[in-house]
Amino acid sequence: MTVPGVSGAHWLAEPLVTAAWCWRLVRRDGVVVLLTSHDRDLVVGGNVYRAAPGMRPSQIEQNNRIESHSIDLSGAISTAAIRAADIEAGRWDGAALTVMLANWEAPDAAMQVVAEGRLGTLVQRGPGFSVELTGPLEGLNAAVGVLTSPTCRAALGDPDCRVALAPLTRSVRIIAVDGAWVVVGDAIAADRHAFGRLRWLDDPAAGLETAIAEQDGARLMLADLPAVLPALPARAEIRQGCDKRLDTCASRFANAANFRGEAHLPGFDLLMRYPGG
Repeated sequence: MTVPGVSGAHWLAEPLVTAAWCWRLVRRDGVVVLLTSHDRDLVVGGNVYRAAPGMRPSQIEQNNRIESHSIDLSGAISTAAIRAADIEAGRWDGAALTVMLANWEAPDAAMQVVAEGRLGTLVQRGPGFSVELTGPLEGLNAAVGVLTSPTCRAALGDPDCRVALAPLTRSVRIIAVDGAWVVVGDAIAADRHAFGRLRWLDDPAAGLETAIAEQDGARLMLADLPAVLPALPARAEIRQGCDKRLDTCASRFANAANFRGEAHLPGFDLLMRYPGG
């Protein structure tokens, strides 16, 4: 991640430093929050870091181990930018975080990056919260090569798939909620939305998105529901899904040329057969 105003922080080698913590948080929905532990706003690299004096890390450990680490941020919920309701709703899960030190006496001086990564699930603890920070080395745990699979490895609409999502997306009214099922108050295409997505458009869940696990007529089973539901009827945006099978790719989307799977590759059951078996 490139952060404006960050390079070599030579001022940290001075006998006396005037340091303040700075935080850059980028949520999955694109919301960017810049905060500082200083008692007044700091302008660094043309960006305004808003004063949040109560926000500070209790402990940050730097090492070369691959596993994730937990850090405690005390006093963060007292800031207007990070609300307890948003934490409960999961808006901050997976957000990108960069923790830096800035020279509050000379804000134009380069900042020192102390920690960076992505936030896991945030857990509220009194006035603050604890969170697991996944660092850059976590990527070393990911598979490097491409594995074969009978189903498509692309996500519907991504650069490998290339299916246009706009014709598959529409706004609807959610008129009832029954457990994990929601009822759509508008006519929708039958048997097309399983494995799709639903995004809430009304507060307090506006912007939250979840997978659609199953469709039964006008009823959709969601993978998860927001902690606080909007008043019904509520507006939502639903997108059709794909079961990642070759015949679906060909018949529904006319997109077999971009199918990213090996539907005709023999499976292990065939390879493990023996004569007379």
